[in-house]
Amino acid sequence: QVQLVESGGGLVQAGGSLRLSCATSGRTFSSGAMAWFRQAPGKEREFVGAITRGGTITRYADSVKGRFTISRDVVKNTVYLQMNSLKSEDTADYYCAARSDFGISSAVTSFDYWGQGTRVTVSS
Repeated sequence: QVQLVESGGGLVQAGGSLRLSCATSGRTFSSGAMAWFRQAPGKEREFVGAITRGGTITRYADSVKGRFTISRDVVKNTVYLQMNSLKSEDTADYYCAARSDFGISSAVTSFDYWGQGTRVTVSS
């Protein structure tokens, strides 16, 4: 089992920045690629960004490309999501996810482990 704990959410004004963290514990050696997803009220969970185990390959949703950056500290077993130029439409609960497979993916169903989520609210 892999445990994921997100932190760093909060209230920010439009145009501002936040950095989310996802600390992993447990059988972290079995964790391959990791990702961030988000879910706004009344909407389905959607892909935000993903990163390979070694941190060399990343993928982003078009809606956040150029504004968000995902990174990974292998020593600290932590994944980060730096969010800049935040917009009101970025308001959502943000979830960290991990999969056993080393390949990168943007599909919700391909991830085996999930955190409890952290709320991001962007005021306009």
